[in-house]
Amino acid sequence: MSLPVSAALYDAAGTRALEHYAIETLGIAGYTLMERAGAAVFEALRRHWPRARRPLIVCGAGNNGGDGYVVARLAHAAGFAPRVVMLTDESRLRGDGALAFRHMRDAGLAPCSGDDWFEDADVVVDAVLGTGLQRQVEGAYADAIVRINASGLPVLSVDLPSGIDADNGRCHGVAVRASVTVSLVSLKQGLVTGAAPDHCGVLEWHSIDLPAAAFAAVPASAGAITCAGLRALFAPRPRTAHKGQHGHVLVIGGAPGYGGAARMAAEAAARVGAGLVSLATHPEHAASLSAQRPEIMCRGVSSACDLAPLLARATVVAIGPGLGQDPWAQRLWAAVRDCPQPQVVDADGLNLLAADPDQRTMRVLTPHPGEAARLAGVDNESINNDRYGAAARLAARYGGVVLLKGAGTVIAAAGEQPLVVRDGNPGMASGGMGDVLTGVIAGLLAQGMTPHAAAAAGACVHAFAADLAARDGERGLLAADLMPWLRAAVNPQHP
Repeated sequence: MSLPVSAALYDAAGTRALEHYAIETLGIAGYTLMERAGAAVFEALRRHWPRARRPLIVCGAGNNGGDGYVVARLAHAAGFAPRVVMLTDESRLRGDGALAFRHMRDAGLAPCSGDDWFEDADVVVDAVLGTGLQRQVEGAYADAIVRINASGLPVLSVDLPSGIDADNGRCHGVAVRASVTVSLVSLKQGLVTGAAPDHCGVLEWHSIDLPAAAFAAVPASAGAITCAGLRALFAPRPRTAHKGQHGHVLVIGGAPGYGGAARMAAEAAARVGAGLVSLATHPEHAASLSAQRPEIMCRGVSSACDLAPLLARATVVAIGPGLGQDPWAQRLWAAVRDCPQPQVVDADGLNLLAADPDQRTMRVLTPHPGEAARLAGVDNESINNDRYGAAARLAARYGGVVLLKGAGTVIAAAGEQPLVVRDGNPGMASGGMGDVLTGVIAGLLAQGMTPHAAAAAGACVHAFAADLAARDGERGLLAADLMPWLRAAVNPQHP
């Protein structure tokens, strides 16, 4: 199933390929593209800060700095009083960047020579570093970024916040914290995951009027998805629908003291439309969980034999929420590993899998970075520094679909374009959110979606429901608060 994307994402190489195609094949001059980029940034500056008249433009040595010189010239021509800080000698400027500097100087504007950069400034334009950055920021560039962040002024970043990696969102030591970022030519894949969401502020994209032919000629490296963009997956049901047509989810988990995790996963599966939901949990609390949500068929299980009849009736299995890793959990995990149904594996299910890896196709793994690190045998930093690569490597190693949770959740599967979820908010950083996501994905799998579609749609539904629930505030958002909003998210035809 091909999933619609809300925006195509490009890495740095793909962005360069777009520019090369525009220049070499379509005959658009490189300096024309720079002029368009500067104009797009200046338009954003006027739109976001309509009263600003004294922008400080901090420019590096590359084309990003060239864009900044264009912004400065346009601001000067519009009657503003821009100040330009140049972090490199004029002799180091090359190509279109050097031309943009000469045009700015010819217009009567020269870089400031004093050390008091921010005197009377009302907004900063960050044109320090661009998409070519792949190492730690040092020297004058690092000092400039520190000063920009300490200025207390709003910041508009050109193309990306300086210090952020365009490919993976990694912060190379120090990075600008922008109020607004205007990504130029393409929307960079690194700006929607990793550390980048904390640095971009409001993220906008401007194609600088590249023709559609350029984007058709250069494939995107990833795709951004939102719940609104996947509405077609949630068409109204036929009037003759019955529960047997919408699958039977079996959730396995809930060791003593952790029954709530399994219960939330089971309810989430029901809330997104699974026809039947069963919960295999520890005998200690099966009765109490059944009383809390009578629509869920709770059974206390102690062994693989207890689990066998429940597995026989299920169409989808979700294992891990509150499972633990004690002998009880290991017995249930062993019984599930080779069952033929599609699986969603989370939490301690992932930890048990990491201890004894295998590979299968009809499976969705939903690790957070710590679980992903255990699955990959690396440290957390290795995962967070390259979320696209980490998800792809896990999918190759374990098969199926890998959903790497976090800000900018990444979904990877062999033969599929990487996807990144744009919905969601920081209020989701609370216990139980992953358990709800497990149930959502299992519920969509039970209704006939492929593992890849269920993972992508489930992540979007989960995040969108959290956005709706967070209307009363992000801090203090609980996983159970999502339940009524899950229903709203999978019924988009209702207001």
